Amino acid sequence: MNLLDRAYGRLVDCCGAAAGLIFGLLAVLITVDVGVRNLGVASLPWIVEVSEYCLPGATFLAAPWVLYHGGHVRVEIVLTALPRRLARLVDRLADAVGLAICVVFLHYGIKVALDSWRIDSLIIKTLVFPEWWTLAPIPFTSALLAVGFARRLAGR
Repeated sequence: MNLLDRAYGRLVDCCGAAAGLIFGLLAVLITVDVGVRNLGVASLPWIVEVSEYCLPGATFLAAPWVLYHGGHVRVEIVLTALPRRLARLVDRLADAVGLAICVVFLHYGIKVALDSWRIDSLIIKTLVFPEWWTLAPIPFTSALLAVGFARRLAGR
């Protein structure tokens, strides 16, 4: 099981690195776009579209990494005010609810992405590309999050 834990950790770290890279590239591209527009040199109209799709995608990619490293949102003030056993129960209940939500996201994410792929749905704006590209991170990261919540429930 240790090998699986390490593999999961590496995969999640790769997701976090990819999200960081996407956020960083977007920051650079937006800065370049603003600069060249203000200089009157050119405009990069596709930047808005790229950021429109990359921001949610990177957020989905970052979520398993955040959960794995314990950086997710928790209401510590409530947990510290409760008796230790009750706080542990509330924490486990939150993990179980998180797991259930991720399984629902996984199910519908697969369904929607496959439907989009099957009908060859395209996004047609400044850029033209298959719609399923924007939907693919949802089932992938939902599966990683479900594993993360299951690991937390198992005490890892």
